[in-house]
Amino acid sequence: MPQVSAPSAGRLLQLVRQGRARTRRDLMEITGLSRSTVAQRVEQLVHAGYLREGGVDVSTGGRRPSLLRIDEGSAVVLAAHLGATHGRAAVVDLAGRTLAESAGPLDVADGAAPTLARTAARFRDLLAAAGRSPTEVCGVGIGLPCPVDRRTGRVIPTSAVASWRDHDVVATLSAEFPGPVLADNDANMMALGEYGAAGCTTLVLVKAGTGIGAGIVEDGRILHGAGGAAGEIGHVRLCGHGDAACACGAYGCLAAVAGGAALARALGTADTAGVVRLVEAGDPAAVRRVREAGRVLGEVLATLVSVTDPGVLVVSGGLARTGEHLLAGIREVVYRDARYPSARDLRIVAGRLGERAGVIGAASMVVDRVLAAEAVDARIARG
Repeated sequence: MPQVSAPSAGRLLQLVRQGRARTRRDLMEITGLSRSTVAQRVEQLVHAGYLREGGVDVSTGGRRPSLLRIDEGSAVVLAAHLGATHGRAAVVDLAGRTLAESAGPLDVADGAAPTLARTAARFRDLLAAAGRSPTEVCGVGIGLPCPVDRRTGRVIPTSAVASWRDHDVVATLSAEFPGPVLADNDANMMALGEYGAAGCTTLVLVKAGTGIGAGIVEDGRILHGAGGAAGEIGHVRLCGHGDAACACGAYGCLAAVAGGAALARALGTADTAGVVRLVEAGDPAAVRRVREAGRVLGEVLATLVSVTDPGVLVVSGGLARTGEHLLAGIREVVYRDARYPSARDLRIVAGRLGERAGVIGAASMVVDRVLAAEAVDARIARG
C-alpha cells in the first residue's frame, strides 16, 4: 500500500486557520505527530511569518500552553474593485482587516494601461497611508467589469471594455507588486465577499449597476465556466424588448432593459447614481421604472435560481441602493416562476457589504491563495 505522508507545515497552518487547533498540543492530538515534529513545523511557520505565539490557553495540568494565531500583520494584500464608472481600492491585512481604503469615479473606457496605472498609483498611496511598504505586499486581487481568462490573465473583452482586448492584467500588476496577482470578474469578487456572511453553501449574487452580471459561489468556490464567462447574464435576450438597443450591438439584452445605464437614459439623468437619487426623492417615474426593472431582472434570475438552487440570492451594485423598490420586483417574479420546492426557502436580500463587497472578496481570494497549504510549503522549501 502507498505510504501516507505526514501532515506538512502548510497543513498544520490550515488547522489553525480553521480554528481546529489553538496550541501545539492540539496539533499533536489532531495529526498524531510527535512533539518534536510539531515543534519543528511550528517554528518554520513562525519564522516564515505565518504564525505567532502569544497568550496562554487553559491548563489541563502542568504548564499552560501558548496560543497559536495567524500572524496577520506580517504581510498585506492589495485589493481593487473596478466597475464601469466607479472604483475602490484597499490595503488589507491577512485577517481581512482594512488598513487603508479609498474610492472614486473612473471610466474603464479610458483603456487598460491608464486605468491600471492609476490603480497602481492608488495602491502606493494607500500603502503609504497605512504605513506599509510595497515589499510587504504578498499579493494583489482585482475585480473587473468583464470576464477574465484565468489561464492567461487576459481580459475577455465586452462592449464595456472593448479597448482592453487581450490586455494581460496579471502581467501589468505583477511588474509593480510582489506576490500572485488574481484578476476576476467584479461580480465574482462581490459574490465571494458576500459569501462569508451568507450562512449557506450556495450563493448567487446579481450585480445591478451600470450593467448587469452575476457571480455564483458554492462551498467557497467561484463557478467560472469553461471560458471564464459564467454569470454573464447581462446579455441574455428578452422576449418583447426587441427595440432595446444594447451597447454590444444586439437588441433586447437584459442590460439594455434593466441596467442602470438604460434606466438613466430613460429618466434623463446622467448615471445610475442619478437614478438612485430620483428614487430616494420619491419621483414616481423613477420608482415605476426601477420596480419594472426588478420584474424584468426577476425573469432571468428565476431561471438562474432554478438551475443553481442557491440558498441566498444577493442583490448588489449601484441599483441595489434603491432598496425595496428593486427587490420587490425581483421577489415577485422569482418566487412566482422558480418552482422547485427549495425555492420556497430562498432568501432574496440586499448585499450586506454594499460597495465594499468587491474589495473584500478580492482580498479574501488572495489570502486563500497565499495561505494555501501548497503555497506555504513551497515557500518554506525555498527558504
